[in-house]
Amino acid sequence: MTIPTIFLLGATGYVGGEFLILLGRKLPQLPVLALVRHPTAEKITKLHSMHANVSVVEGSLDDLEIVKDQAAKADIVINIASGGHSLSSQAILEGMTEHSARKPGEPPLLIHISGLAVLSDDARGELVKDVKVWSDIGFNLKSVPPDNVHLDVDIPIVEAGTRKDNPIRTIILFPGLIYGVGQGVQRTTVWIRTQLKLARDAGYAGTWGPGYNAMSHVHVKDVASAILVILKAALEHKADEDFVASDAPKVTKRECQAVIGDYLFSKGIIKQPGSQPFTKEFITSLASTDHSSDISHLGWRTFGGNQLAKSERLAKLGWVPVETFKHPILDTLFESLDAAL
Repeated sequence: MTIPTIFLLGATGYVGGEFLILLGRKLPQLPVLALVRHPTAEKITKLHSMHANVSVVEGSLDDLEIVKDQAAKADIVINIASGGHSLSSQAILEGMTEHSARKPGEPPLLIHISGLAVLSDDARGELVKDVKVWSDIGFNLKSVPPDNVHLDVDIPIVEAGTRKDNPIRTIILFPGLIYGVGQGVQRTTVWIRTQLKLARDAGYAGTWGPGYNAMSHVHVKDVASAILVILKAALEHKADEDFVASDAPKVTKRECQAVIGDYLFSKGIIKQPGSQPFTKEFITSLASTDHSSDISHLGWRTFGGNQLAKSERLAKLGWVPVETFKHPILDTLFESLDAAL
């Protein structure tokens, strides 16, 4: 049996690093080609310590020809680098389409990591009765609010997985809010780093609206294990669907921000403990001419909406969020903040 090749985007990132470590332990025979921006000797040594069978191609998500070329060569592409970089995602699909055309009857496999922000409502931090809890069984991206983040990336992936000509086996994983300290090159999640910067700028830990909205969440080690479970199932042709990774009890944003505020206040980083809503003036000050990165707009959907879902299909593959229940988010936020600081 031919050993499949993997092109991995995000190997030096937060989730990608955690997955690479797990892959090196559980499936060390699988060769991995990692896209790495500025591959210093230190980075390469770190990657080899995470997975002995890894090689490196220099480039970033903006190097579209490199991304397309390597995607065309690989049997499996795993994109953990960014859920919202549409141009690189398009380059991946173009390369994998070439692969599919070159090998009829042997469609390549794409595992793409997105997030539950795709199903966020427009709560704007307000308390909402009967909030919808989605499931990965019967989940359809066309049924979520059309202006949510990542849909411009995720919908073309789904379409590529359902077409008849030059098909691609596509699987999207939608994790909840990811937390915990990673073991790879990047040890902290982007939302913690974002909240830290916002708290420093505002002088307090803020919420978008009153913060009654809740998000499903999941430990970074459990996200890595979810990707591995999906990969193993796909190699056995037992997975060709989309999955949600998140099963912990819901926690509101005001609860999370209060813990962050208390901790940063104790460190003398901000002026007051607890949390409070960001002022209209502060949110307006965050506006950007680039709508795709305008946090004054994105923040309401990303941090101000309800994002709740159950991992029913993923559970059927045997996935259990062990670390999420062992280390609840409110008990471990200080570790992530320390790592970010």
